Amino acid sequence: MNTRHYGGFVTDFDGAQLSRLASRLTSPQSFVGVLGNLRRDAVELLGGNPASEALPAEALNASVHELLADPARATAALRYSGPRGLDEFVAWLAAREGIDPARIVVTNGGLHALSLVTQALLDAGDSVVTDDPIFPIALRVLQLTGAHAVPVPVGRDGLDVEALERLLAEGVRPRAVYTVADFQNPTGAVLGARARTRLVELAERFGFVVLSDNPYRTSRFAGEDVPDFPTDSDRVVRINTFAKSLGPGLRLGWLALPSWLVQPVLNIRARTDQHPSTFTQAAILGVVRPAGAFDRILADLSALHHSRATTLATSLRTHLAGHIEAERPDGGFFIWARLLDPALSLEPLHHAALAHGTNFSRGTSFAVPGGHDHDRHLRLGFSDIPDTDLEEAVTRLAAAVSTAGGGA
Repeated sequence: MNTRHYGGFVTDFDGAQLSRLASRLTSPQSFVGVLGNLRRDAVELLGGNPASEALPAEALNASVHELLADPARATAALRYSGPRGLDEFVAWLAAREGIDPARIVVTNGGLHALSLVTQALLDAGDSVVTDDPIFPIALRVLQLTGAHAVPVPVGRDGLDVEALERLLAEGVRPRAVYTVADFQNPTGAVLGARARTRLVELAERFGFVVLSDNPYRTSRFAGEDVPDFPTDSDRVVRINTFAKSLGPGLRLGWLALPSWLVQPVLNIRARTDQHPSTFTQAAILGVVRPAGAFDRILADLSALHHSRATTLATSLRTHLAGHIEAERPDGGFFIWARLLDPALSLEPLHHAALAHGTNFSRGTSFAVPGGHDHDRHLRLGFSDIPDTDLEEAVTRLAAAVSTAGGGA
């Protein structure tokens, strides 16, 4: 029982006043959690921030100043707006998606987009097929609906659609399939064109919705692009965000929805946040609207990410061959490395890495209940870490491998 003091009154609080939802949710563990105190000079191979040097701070600053210098535009940007977003911004997004603007809903980030659409589709007890491993915060969003996650493995070529077909043949009937098709977090895998086509065919046959959460699609820096899921299927939802291109602090994303799902999503929004940030949309529009401006930002980011991914993969091969296997992806922000040395295990290595001044995300943090535990994997982030720091982090990781019994 907890005691709270309010205005001189003492209130005993034992949790009985909580909703069933709040009662069953526990405080989430950070998937980049620290098991001890890091050194002050630590180099952490963790989060998914885009390269700081290429973020459009100057362009955003100019856009905001121009916006605020015009009293009429400034006033409009500080007012309420429509539930789907500013017309100009919606039109810009629709042109990039290649769909009718009426199918676009601007959101306050990618996770907000996922929350809106899953609330519109899923009931407690429903089944939703998910990537395994999965980005853990996405799994937490799905848990809010009370739906049951059915894990399907993600391999080198993305979600195992053949494994999904076997589940369907066994009688599993998901309401939705959630996947990150391009440079999946954490594996970096890309779902092939044939698999995407087959997944949509299955969705149309069995009546589920494909939830394509694709924040890394624009992060490719090598290899051939794979055509995205078709926008003409009424069983495909595209979820996206500017977090991986313009910066996660902006909290702006969008949904590309089939027409039948737009109003239900807006009905959910009408009972939550009403509309996306008017000011943020107006400011970002000033950055991306000039011809080619957004693509130039993406190109600058890709160049830095390419260099850093190559540096990290090369350094891992140089210093940890035989202990850790790591392939450089063609995009995204992470390397999904695997422990080869049977003398190594994940938790002792993590503790040793912290002691030596580096950190990584443990594969176990990306597990789906009922799926694989991924206790032989590490997620190593490279996107916002300079090349020299990446090399130093690997040197420290090699020392940690030796401490943890790997003999590197």
